[in-house]
Amino acid sequence: MSDNHGYAYRRAQMVEALRRSGIVDERVLAAMADVPRHLFVPSEMRHQAYSDSVSISIGCEQTISQPRVVALMTQAARIGPEDRVLEIGTGSGYQAAVLAGLARFVFTVERFAVLAREAKRRLDMLGVENVSVKVMDGSLGWRAQGPYHAIVVTAAAPSAPQALLDQLTDGGRLVAPLGGRDRQVLTLVERRGSRFVSSELQPATFVPLVGRGGWPEDGR
Repeated sequence: MSDNHGYAYRRAQMVEALRRSGIVDERVLAAMADVPRHLFVPSEMRHQAYSDSVSISIGCEQTISQPRVVALMTQAARIGPEDRVLEIGTGSGYQAAVLAGLARFVFTVERFAVLAREAKRRLDMLGVENVSVKVMDGSLGWRAQGPYHAIVVTAAAPSAPQALLDQLTDGGRLVAPLGGRDRQVLTLVERRGSRFVSSELQPATFVPLVGRGGWPEDGR
């Protein structure tokens, strides 16, 4: 794809900034170097696509997370080349495109049909063939395609939805922002048999996960 606006240079700068910030997984850095992030944001915001200073609105009161947050969550999920991954909250499709560069297959769920259609269009345009997009209540997961080696949740839940934990393989990892509607903590939950072990990564602010396993639609 031609790059006449310096996006390749900005992407390389982004990756170096991620490396300096403590992202050490070279596979994650390479995946993010491969994905043209500017194609996943509104055209009027493309000049901000590779900046880590802002969350960019993508419509439907949803946002695309800053590059470092995407990198941190992806690194924490420890995705292997044979893994099946579930993403909750397709949004723009950017996180799914990054995951697709690491996993065998990615299943991604979005509750807004308009966002799901646009995400699929972008993924198809880029030739990403190992992602399947579905419109449904993400807080319930996508049981028919499970279990999953990793689940990445890009919206905030009060606690890790049990339906998602149940869809992890033994040894599987879930990464999600957990806490209140306004402030959360990025959390890694690992399944060890019938036990789930949690560790906190860093404070975060995400849009709420709305659904039966998350927050109610009316915001209460």
